Amino acid sequence: MNIMARNLRQDDQACPADLFILGSSALLLLIGWVMVTSASSEIAARNFGNPFWYTGRHGLYIFIGLLTGALALMLPIRVWQRSGWALLLLSFFLLVTVLVPGLGREVNGAVRWIPLGLFNLQGSEFVKLFSVVFFAAYVVNPDNRVNDSFVCFAKPLALISLLLVLLLVQPDFGATVVIITAVIGVLFFSGAPMRFFAPTVLSGSAIVALLVVMKPYRLARILTFTDPWKHPFDGGYQLTQALIAFGRGEWFGLGLGNSVQKLFFLPEAHTDFLFSIIAEELGIVGGFVILAGFSVLVIKTLLLGKRAYQIELPFHGGLATGIGVLFGTQALINLGVNLGLLPTKGLTLPLMSYGGNSLIVSCLLVALLLRIDMEVKHQMKIYPAARRNLRDARR
Repeated sequence: MNIMARNLRQDDQACPADLFILGSSALLLLIGWVMVTSASSEIAARNFGNPFWYTGRHGLYIFIGLLTGALALMLPIRVWQRSGWALLLLSFFLLVTVLVPGLGREVNGAVRWIPLGLFNLQGSEFVKLFSVVFFAAYVVNPDNRVNDSFVCFAKPLALISLLLVLLLVQPDFGATVVIITAVIGVLFFSGAPMRFFAPTVLSGSAIVALLVVMKPYRLARILTFTDPWKHPFDGGYQLTQALIAFGRGEWFGLGLGNSVQKLFFLPEAHTDFLFSIIAEELGIVGGFVILAGFSVLVIKTLLLGKRAYQIELPFHGGLATGIGVLFGTQALINLGVNLGLLPTKGLTLPLMSYGGNSLIVSCLLVALLLRIDMEVKHQMKIYPAARRNLRDARR
C-alpha cells in the first residue's frame, strides 16, 4: 500500500473524469436553475419587484459552488483523510455557534443560520459532508477495528450522536436523518458485520419514535400526512397543493412557465417543493428525467466506491459510498415528501432547489467524486505493477 501511495504522489497525472457522474450532475444543476427561475418568478416579482431576483442569486450560488468544487478538485483525497478529526471539531463549532443567542438567525421557528452579511451560513449542510469524511477516515485507521470490535464500531456513533443532538435543538430533523443514514452507509460498505447493525438500528428507531412523540408538531405532521385531505387548509395544505400540481401536470405537463401552483398556492415552490412544479410544468416525463438523473448519479457513485475498495483504496471507497448514500437519501426524502409518500420535512433537492448552502455543498460533493474517480483510474493503471512489487518485497 505504501508503494502504491508513493507511486501516486510521484505521478499525479490527471485522468478523465467519469462522464456519467459529471453529466448527470450538470444536467440536474441546469434543469434546477431553469425550474427555480420558473417557480420563483411570481414570488420574486411580488417581494422584490424583479421576477428574476431568485434566478440571479441562484446563478451566483452555482458560480460559487463551481468555484469551490474546482478548488476541491485540485486537492488530493489524502488531504481530506488527514482532516477527519479537524472537520468533526469544525462541525461541533458550527452547530454550537448557531445556537448562541445573537449569532443564530431564526426562520419559521428554526435556528439554523449564521448571518454573514449577504450570505447566511447553514452549518448543517456542511456537517453532512464533514461527518462522511470523518467516518471514512475513522474506519480505515488500523487502530479502529470496526470489523471485529463493537466498541470501535460504537465510538464514532457516540460522537455523531452529540452532533445529532445539536441538530435536533435547532431543530433540523431532516438533516439528522440524512447524516445518520450516510454514516451508517459508510460503516456498512466498509465491511462492518451485520450483527453490529441490529442493536444500532433498533435503538435508533426507538429514539426517532420517542422524538416524534415528544414534539406534538412532529406527530401532527405524521398524522396529517396519512390523510392530508382531512386538513386541506391546515396541516395538510402544503401536501395537498403539491398533489394538485402532480394532477395538473399529467404526462407531459402544462409547459415551462405555465404552473398554476406557483401563483402563491404552493409554499416553498422554488425550494423544498421544486419537484412538484417540475411535475406540473414538465409532467410525469419530466419527473422521470429527474429520477433518472439521480439514479445514474447514485449508482455510478456506489460503483466508484466499489472499485476503490477493490484496488485497496478504502478511504476513497468509504468517502464515495458515503456521498452516494447522502445524495440518494436526501433526494429520496425530498421526492417522497413531494409525492406524499413521506411526512413533510424541510429538505432541499440536491443540485436543484434554491438555497446557497445546499448548492455549494452539492457542487463540492460532486467535485470530490470526480477527484476520487481520477485517483482511482490512475491507481488502476499502476495497481498490477504495485501488486507484483509487493509480492517481490515479501520474498
